[in-house]
Amino acid sequence: MPSEHRYLIKFLVTSAISFFIGTLQGVLQVLPPVRAWLDSIGSPYGGPGHMIDPLAHAHINLIGGVTMLGMAVTYYMLPAITGRSLHSLRMAEHSYWWTIFGVGSFYVLLLIFGSVEGYYWLHDPSVVPSIHRFYGPMVSIASSVLAVGFWIYLANVLLTVRDIQHHKS
Repeated sequence: MPSEHRYLIKFLVTSAISFFIGTLQGVLQVLPPVRAWLDSIGSPYGGPGHMIDPLAHAHINLIGGVTMLGMAVTYYMLPAITGRSLHSLRMAEHSYWWTIFGVGSFYVLLLIFGSVEGYYWLHDPSVVPSIHRFYGPMVSIASSVLAVGFWIYLANVLLTVRDIQHHKS
């Protein structure tokens, strides 16, 4: 592999690890006792259970798995197809780190809040609002970090296309 493509390995490894985590969660959440607990706390339609299934499960698979794979493919294929360099390898690196920190923290927060609120949902529902008030701000921060990763990726792709168009002129 040419050294200029080595940075893509982390995208591919992250994608594979995310798919592994997502499939592991998928297997665990269909086990009868786990499924019964998730259903008792509102999965998949509402209540704390929906934070675990489907939200956390979908995000680790779709963002951690599919999107990271898509980023790697785009960053590899765009220069290969056009014969021109990517606008910025630094932006590619930033898109990786912002996206992985965003999806990782989002996933963990969903699991934590879903589990803690789920426990109290069943044992002392009056406590749930006091815990849930932290959910919005914390998830907003995680999703904002994730969005920055996406926007850097999009900007890098668009700037690369612009660079290609300017080179043709």
